[in-house]
Amino acid sequence: MKIAVVGAGAIGGYLGGWLAASGEDVTFIARNKNLEAIKARGMRVIGEDGTTVHATNVRAFEKMQDAGAQDVILLTVKAHQVGAVAADLKHLCNADTAIVTMQNGIPWWYFQRLGGNYDGSAVKAADPDGSITRAVDSSRIIGSVVYPASVLESPGVVRVVEGKRFTLGELDGKTTPRIERISAAFVKAGFKSPITDDIRGEIWLKVLGNVAFNPISALTHATLVDLLTYPPTRDLCIAVMREAEAIAIRLGVAMRVGIDKRIAGAEKVGAHKTSMLQDVEAGRALEHEALVGTVAELGRVVGVPTPHIDAVLACTRLLAKTLGDSHSRLSLL
Repeated sequence: MKIAVVGAGAIGGYLGGWLAASGEDVTFIARNKNLEAIKARGMRVIGEDGTTVHATNVRAFEKMQDAGAQDVILLTVKAHQVGAVAADLKHLCNADTAIVTMQNGIPWWYFQRLGGNYDGSAVKAADPDGSITRAVDSSRIIGSVVYPASVLESPGVVRVVEGKRFTLGELDGKTTPRIERISAAFVKAGFKSPITDDIRGEIWLKVLGNVAFNPISALTHATLVDLLTYPPTRDLCIAVMREAEAIAIRLGVAMRVGIDKRIAGAEKVGAHKTSMLQDVEAGRALEHEALVGTVAELGRVVGVPTPHIDAVLACTRLLAKTLGDSHSRLSLL
């Protein structure tokens, strides 16, 4: 199977490296030093146990039009980067190409092929000008929930922190031959890749934690354990999660895991820095609109008040603006 990985960062490098090592035909779309490293040495993935997989049988291009048509596109850029690449995805597509979206938060396609009262509605926080929706045919999309954590240690080198699970789901909940082929390829490569008939429900399970833990940790520079052992921020996290849960329920989502279990699971992780806190410390753009802005927007759509989410979002937007204006890292004096 010909697989293009658009975004050869921590998750894209992990996926592409293992898939190539298992025999799949993998092409990376990358930039700058990462592109040069992959061209010269391939992709190296250091597993949780220290075992290294070195995939040298890969190709890498900067421009999608140079890569040719693919069977599957793994879209692994961050949510706020999708708009910049969406229009060029057509260069990687033939008539049957599937696009697996692997972003955090509520995706731009959430209401596409959903059915019911909200079918076809836009998620403006994820796709402000509608350009992604226009560029990507919803019939190509397969949703995914990314559970592993990994880091791009250096150009062309990914270190896995933990996890192997990538849940897949068609937008209409059907189990199709194409999703079975993709899942089988993931499993052959060493991943866990269950197919769900409710990809939106799986997305909400992850959103329930992300909407609270990510922005509040970024604002406070606190690890998960510090965030949840300090009563005021613990209470704030729970309040945000309750609002998000109410939105999901109003949308007809059956939440398989409650807030108490999500809190307990996060506490067990310990002194972990969320991805948004890591982005703050590295001076990178934040995923606040995908993780928080979309949830606030859906609250307005279904008529659920979100005072705590709105307050956290306002502060996080200012943090993102400050980072952007300063063009550098923030430091605590």
